[in-house]
Amino acid sequence: MSSIRTTTSSRSFAARPTLTSATTRSARSVKVLLVDDHVVMRQALRMLLEAQSELEVVADVENGRQAVQAVERLQPDVVLMDVVMPGLNGLEATRQIRRIAPSTRVVMLSGFVDEDQLLDALRAGASGYIIKKSDISELVLAIQTVHRGNSYFSSALSEGFDLAEVLYQSKRPDQRTGADSLTPREREVLQLIAEGHTNQGIANELYISVKTVEAHKSHIMSKLHARNRTDLIRYAIRKGIVRMESVEEGESMLDEGNLLAG
Repeated sequence: MSSIRTTTSSRSFAARPTLTSATTRSARSVKVLLVDDHVVMRQALRMLLEAQSELEVVADVENGRQAVQAVERLQPDVVLMDVVMPGLNGLEATRQIRRIAPSTRVVMLSGFVDEDQLLDALRAGASGYIIKKSDISELVLAIQTVHRGNSYFSSALSEGFDLAEVLYQSKRPDQRTGADSLTPREREVLQLIAEGHTNQGIANELYISVKTVEAHKSHIMSKLHARNRTDLIRYAIRKGIVRMESVEEGESMLDEGNLLAG
């Protein structure tokens, strides 16, 4: 995911000179949780949002699993969620957050978007979708809008998508296929498979047995009509569940492990 540019474009997340101290914030400030696996991204977003007196950043975390834990502990009003992250991606984290904290709203933040990814985000329970070329005023507006119980999408999305149709499709249960047909645990296993984890590694990560991992893998392959692990990896990349570099790092670790084993 690309870093934020703060000086080269009027459409980038540019800070405004409205810094206020935490002591001057209203008790009714919107509490925001930031989730992104890039440290620079989180730090820049935190700085920009904390400059807004109507917002309070309660925490920032680096992956979806930490996001779910933070929501349980802090009960934020709005989560600003990256889409693709290692371990647990933003879509699955959103599903889990919406189950455990129905009043918490989620706004997805991504450097790019296609119709499938937008549809997946809505089905996961996201209330908004912002692309990174949006400016800070639109980001603040998105947070405030979803906090009031409405949906918000980057103005740029209306140029390439029929948002009314996408919203309609997201509410049709008969359209749920692919990753939507998987259970929450199966989606977690799919991501870890695509990131190059072994069955034992997945078992350790999720605190389940290797036999259970193998059963999940079998169900995933059946539901996605996948013939092998490569098919699962391609699907995960295409659906934005993992980044290509995460797959390459995973493959490298697997190769090193095989060499050591040999």
